Amino acid sequence: MVSVSVPPPRVVIEGVTPQLEGGRYAVKRCVGETVVIGADIFKDGHDHVAARTVYRHAQDRRWREAPLTHEYGPDRWTGSFVVDAPGRWQFAVEAWPDRFRTWREHLEKYRAAGQDVAVELLEGATLLERCLDRMPKQVRIYLRSAARQLADVALPLSERVDLALSAELAERVWGPLLAGDATRSAVTYEVFADRSRAVFSSWYELFPRSQAKHPGVHGTFRDAQDRLPDIAQMGFDVVYLPPIHPIGKVHRKGRNNTPVCEADDVGSPWAIGSEDGGHDAIHPQLGTLPEFHAFVRSAADLGIEIALDFALQCAPDHPWVTAHPDWFFVRADGSIRYAENPPKRYEDIYPLNFWCENREALWTACRDLLLYWVDQGVRTFRVDNPHTKPLAFWEWVIREVQRDHPDVIFFAEAFTRPKRMYGLAKLGFTMSYSYFTWKNTKWELEEFLRDLGRPEVNQFYRPNFFANTPDILHEYLQRGGRPAFRVRLLLAGTLSPLYGIYSGYELCENTPLRPGSEEYLDSEKYEIRVRDWDQPGNIKSDVKTLNRIRRENPALQSFQNLRLVPTNSEHLLAYWKHAPGNDLIVVVNLDPHGAHDAMVEVAPGDLGIGDSQSYEVEDLLDGRRYTWRGARNFVRLDPTERVGHVLRVRRQR
Repeated sequence: MVSVSVPPPRVVIEGVTPQLEGGRYAVKRCVGETVVIGADIFKDGHDHVAARTVYRHAQDRRWREAPLTHEYGPDRWTGSFVVDAPGRWQFAVEAWPDRFRTWREHLEKYRAAGQDVAVELLEGATLLERCLDRMPKQVRIYLRSAARQLADVALPLSERVDLALSAELAERVWGPLLAGDATRSAVTYEVFADRSRAVFSSWYELFPRSQAKHPGVHGTFRDAQDRLPDIAQMGFDVVYLPPIHPIGKVHRKGRNNTPVCEADDVGSPWAIGSEDGGHDAIHPQLGTLPEFHAFVRSAADLGIEIALDFALQCAPDHPWVTAHPDWFFVRADGSIRYAENPPKRYEDIYPLNFWCENREALWTACRDLLLYWVDQGVRTFRVDNPHTKPLAFWEWVIREVQRDHPDVIFFAEAFTRPKRMYGLAKLGFTMSYSYFTWKNTKWELEEFLRDLGRPEVNQFYRPNFFANTPDILHEYLQRGGRPAFRVRLLLAGTLSPLYGIYSGYELCENTPLRPGSEEYLDSEKYEIRVRDWDQPGNIKSDVKTLNRIRRENPALQSFQNLRLVPTNSEHLLAYWKHAPGNDLIVVVNLDPHGAHDAMVEVAPGDLGIGDSQSYEVEDLLDGRRYTWRGARNFVRLDPTERVGHVLRVRRQR
């Protein structure tokens, strides 16, 4: 409803982009990326309109500004700015009646028609005088002089008109001239700029306790430090550790998740807390805090970042259980409820009650745990089961941490309903696990990728394509053998700029706990595993080659550029990824058991190549080159030899 007592806006601003849920959440970008702004802007009448975006980093006091320009065809205003620092950014759109350009257009028309423009020049002088108070000092001096010249009838008329129509005057006078002219968009929108590793990185998950050299010996941070060069050699830049805290002894689980443990069973790292401490302590057998610091420094020297698991749950002997029993779910008989998903029971884990009466103290304690590990040099957290905790908590705690530490990355381990996964991403999680592990046929993958590729989803959701986890050994890997591991590795690392493997993947470990189960037999979650990392049949060379190709080709460092390519085989998946000067066509045989061939359809015009022109493609996996021509080209893949091609288009110079 318009009130006559309050000046109504002079201009209408609608359809501002980018924005998420009307500005409720921040859209995601990477530091150095250009944010393209769009808006529908109009007003009544025939007056000219001008517009700009105003923007600032959350820590800036002053707004910066960038002009918006009008595109006549779509009748749309566009502009841009660069997010040059990590953290939260704000932007709005401002528009106003362009009094100066409207006046100047009238002046030009009158002069062209041979009419007297003396009055128009006086009106221009008055307009400049009225706007002086809103201008910077140096501009004010220039405009005052210009106004005097426009009004000075002693000067030649042509000289005054030339000044009025000069580019210099137009440049100096740009902007809303009078108080109340500018209308700002009803919402101030937000953009969160992450550092580059939040957008492009290769993850490797390992249990430090399994890094010793001899069976039955509990590994330490020093042992894990010795493994780092091998991991760096494979090309990984993030090493993710499951919880490194003391493990509860009460109701500790035995090997293969048996309810009764033996004296030497080490328990699950996710059963956090014992008499040795809680989430801010380190398991004594792993080492000391200084040894953890040394591990983090050694990783950094190799270009590797350490990510920690953040699992908000407690073992029955966690210090919080005694100090704050009200932070848990207390049953009618006074006992504390343990975690369960019938028929599964997890007596070794107590979930936290985030809506308890003393909620504020609990939430603050959880935030302080994150800040503690940030102080220890950790900048990335893989968050365990965030969808089982309040969404409001995550929105609050992520903002709290990133307010002073905008470089901190939050990785959601949320295998849940899509809208809930997307909701977590909207409210602040940097990246997320996805359903990639369960998408193995061509139609499943294509449907899955089309959904993730929607522009509106790309504004906030970054999927990390982990090929396996300590909990997920898919049937495809169990039955497909070594070729299946090579297929899924190639898919994960070329489809998404974010991907990862859990250690043992490179050794093609594929023995399930039982038929139909996705759990590993002799799961590392419940026991120490010592491996021969160079055992025959490993695919470490595949991993190394893939990660090198990812680093060398910008086309593989974005998800938004994925385009599916048709093939006439249900077994061959093909896709094209483009970056300036870098076009890759990837073809993968999804059948680990049999050879298949197909015609791959890529329009040469899309690649900037003439329809009848031949061109060369180089397989980056082995260096072989092939000559292609036209839109349809033949590919044959035998998984006993090669599971796919990563073809770089080579143009003739």
